Amino acid sequence: MSQQLFRPFAAVIFDMDGVIVDSEPRHERSFREVFAEMGYGDRHGVHFPDYYGRSDLTLWQDFIAKHRPPQSLDELLNWRQDRLIRILQADEPIFDGLPEIVERCAARWPVAVASGSLHPVIDAVLAMKNLRQHFSAIVSSQDVPHGKPAPDIFLHAAELLQRRPEGCLVIEDSAAGVAAANAAGMQVIAITNTLPRERLQGATVVVDTYQELAQLLFEPGQA
Repeated sequence: MSQQLFRPFAAVIFDMDGVIVDSEPRHERSFREVFAEMGYGDRHGVHFPDYYGRSDLTLWQDFIAKHRPPQSLDELLNWRQDRLIRILQADEPIFDGLPEIVERCAARWPVAVASGSLHPVIDAVLAMKNLRQHFSAIVSSQDVPHGKPAPDIFLHAAELLQRRPEGCLVIEDSAAGVAAANAAGMQVIAITNTLPRERLQGATVVVDTYQELAQLLFEPGQA
């Protein structure tokens, strides 16, 4: 695989979970706590890696179809969301090196977040490390008809940034996110925070560290 981008870019779109914030293990913890309180404990039947990069709605719809719990979809969404926000606010697990990269990006290009999380979770994360000020647009799976791996979320971010899709660069950590970026016609850098390289081979470039990411973003010739 080439370890360089194919063309210049005019905007940067960050995924949030697993890119900005080390939230995937905390997502799983919050779901497991809610499942246990619902009485499903070890029999919830959810294989969490199948949902990396996908929306909460998708997981809950699959859970409801399997178990038919008494709670409504909205009740379950809110219950789990509140638990996750409390965990994130206690830990503030922003990845080391990420705030500096976001700040440098925002000084050069319009920057967006495009996340499968719901807006209250995005807001809680971007309140950490003064991140919110750097983003010109924020898109949640709530804002589009179809979540990742469909391209909707990235196409909507490009529209809000007033950039053509092919001029946008996506930073992702999940196979679903890489597929969504490719479907949107965007270049995508995948970082191995959540999945191994072999699961991210559809990306334009795969990196292992934020230092590598910074080199790709800010090396001479990028514009």
